[in-house]
Amino acid sequence: MSAIKLYTMCIVQNEKNEILLLNRPDNRGFPGYIGPGGKVDFPESLTEGAIREVREETGLQVTNLEYKGLDEHVDPKENERYMVFNYLTKTYEGELLELPPEGELRWVSIEEAMELPMQWWFKRRLPLFFKPETFEIYSKYDSELKQVLELSVKHT
Repeated sequence: MSAIKLYTMCIVQNEKNEILLLNRPDNRGFPGYIGPGGKVDFPESLTEGAIREVREETGLQVTNLEYKGLDEHVDPKENERYMVFNYLTKTYEGELLELPPEGELRWVSIEEAMELPMQWWFKRRLPLFFKPETFEIYSKYDSELKQVLELSVKHT
């Protein structure tokens, strides 16, 4: 039986067209800039997980999440499927955490964000949040070789 791991990511966009990113330190895993998100806790829904993760990592309470797409990684050797459900919202309230647990928070323009240090898979995914259609990214990964064996990106 394969292991299926469910995660969410939610990009928060403000009225100045800036997005909120976390600058994760090396010791937290996946260092560099990334959107808020994380593991979906059973039995919460995907959107409940996204809302909770944004609140825990940023202090903001988000609503009106728009589903943008799926980023799926499959590792046949490990018999593992890692699925990230991605959302965008422009509706939020609250104050940013002063000392967030996952890293420093920063509002940046979309163009500036693309120049920041970040994981390659997040840099590939980030522009897709702002397109009108939804996306589906599928990658087959070899954990021993640490490389992507197959990749497809579809827009619907």
